[in-house]
Amino acid sequence: MTSDPPRLRADARRNVEGIRTAALDVFRAGGLNSPLDEVARAAGVSKGTIYHRFGGRQGLIDSVVEELVAERIRGIVTSVDAVDDPVDRFESYLRQIWLLQYDEPAANDVLLRAMPGSEQLIALCEHASAAAARFLDDAQATGTIRDDLTPDDVHLLIWERGIIARACDQQHRDAYRRSFEHTLRGLRSDA
Repeated sequence: MTSDPPRLRADARRNVEGIRTAALDVFRAGGLNSPLDEVARAAGVSKGTIYHRFGGRQGLIDSVVEELVAERIRGIVTSVDAVDDPVDRFESYLRQIWLLQYDEPAANDVLLRAMPGSEQLIALCEHASAAAARFLDDAQATGTIRDDLTPDDVHLLIWERGIIARACDQQHRDAYRRSFEHTLRGLRSDA
């Protein structure tokens, strides 16, 4: 017979929810490597409380990853799946992922695999990679996208764009977008 985990007292439940809320805010603003001291300060608890309740950074990330970024990435895949034209679908996927990387430092960290110890994050990356490979295959079948482009190349393009988003935090979003439109044109077979 298995026993249920002990129920948390009301104040402990409030602490856990306060920590989760603070982590969402801090990670959205600064990425997954934001200091836990910032999370603790925002939650009004000690860093030790975070370790006690979540076991450390990885446990805290795992507790918020679904709300933090998984919904957004899955939403992109779902919305792009609804696009009829295979080339538009592939390019829309890249545009949306690249803008997500620019807009959300935590999503960028996930796509850059900055936290390799999290099974949830690995599964999310694999889901995104499988979708990208499928979109690429469909787009290449039209003859419009270069046939020498591989899923690994697409992964590297996402990785490179993530590094650019990190390094160019002072770059305006329109300039970032303009830059990746050049990249997209280079993926066309007639480029």
